[in-house]
Amino acid sequence: MDDKRISLAHGNGGRFMRELIEDVFARQLAASELDVQADAVAIELGEGEVMITTDGFTVQPLEFPGGDIGSLAVHGTTNDLAVSGAKPMYLTLNAFIEEGFETARLERIVGSLAEAALESGVRISAGDTKVVRRGEGGGLYLATTGVGVRLPGVRPSMSLIQDGDVMIVSGPVGDHGTAVMLAREEFGLRGDLVSDAGPVMQLTEPLLALDGLRFMRDPTRGGIASIGHEIVKATGLGVRFEATIPVREPVQSVCEMLGYDPYYLACEGRVVAVIAEDQVDAALGIWRDIPAGRDAARIGRITAAAERVILETPLGGERFLEELEDDPLPRIC
Repeated sequence: MDDKRISLAHGNGGRFMRELIEDVFARQLAASELDVQADAVAIELGEGEVMITTDGFTVQPLEFPGGDIGSLAVHGTTNDLAVSGAKPMYLTLNAFIEEGFETARLERIVGSLAEAALESGVRISAGDTKVVRRGEGGGLYLATTGVGVRLPGVRPSMSLIQDGDVMIVSGPVGDHGTAVMLAREEFGLRGDLVSDAGPVMQLTEPLLALDGLRFMRDPTRGGIASIGHEIVKATGLGVRFEATIPVREPVQSVCEMLGYDPYYLACEGRVVAVIAEDQVDAALGIWRDIPAGRDAARIGRITAAAERVILETPLGGERFLEELEDDPLPRIC
């Protein structure tokens, strides 16, 4: 057997599967004290309301500037808990590996996943592996479930959003989507832009102390424009994005060349928050004192004037940001 690549035998429940789990997953995830022999494990959550989320990851390419599918799986799952006001504590991990996948590459990705889990303060408490036939998968798919406990303070919810509230973002938008797009090299373009993928707990936890905090969301698939439409549908209010949305010059240039709109592109390490107007400066001050939020900016406001998502342009005009239908960039996370 070629020990440099995954075979179907690595998923048959026998010796090769055991060795794969022990030599790759358990070894890399040693800090999580993963029990590879147990069918179920106990977890300690302490006091507080338990929160749970689940996600799947199919990004292509599997490795991109600023991250890979392993670190992305950790960040994507823990960030969903964080913007909901929870402290992430545990993850489960399911890996679907295609026959022929390089073992060295798998080790590299699982190592990156382990580093991201350590950085995010979560333990991989349980997991499973499956091997699919060559040609039936995209190399590697990951599925995760995250468990955490709600932190004291405001419980962010769209139901709290009011007319006159302000929207802020923790940094430039569209970095992740553009970095992955460039990594695919489908358009003959290259660049040194890296994904913004990373944990957001340091951004979300301080805002929970502000009683004017209404809502938080990480703008992944569909970008900030899709968050705007979610707010409109949930509240019946309108969203007016201002001409102050931060977009890096390389992102703007790529979008202009290829016909993409940065407001629909995914971020994987940013937070959009809706705040009462009298606490916007306080929230921005908190974020700008944190390295991950140094470029935080006000990006819009909630209004009862029109039940639409509208973008104000730098020249004083405006345009509608319509709800996303076609996927402009599939397999981005």
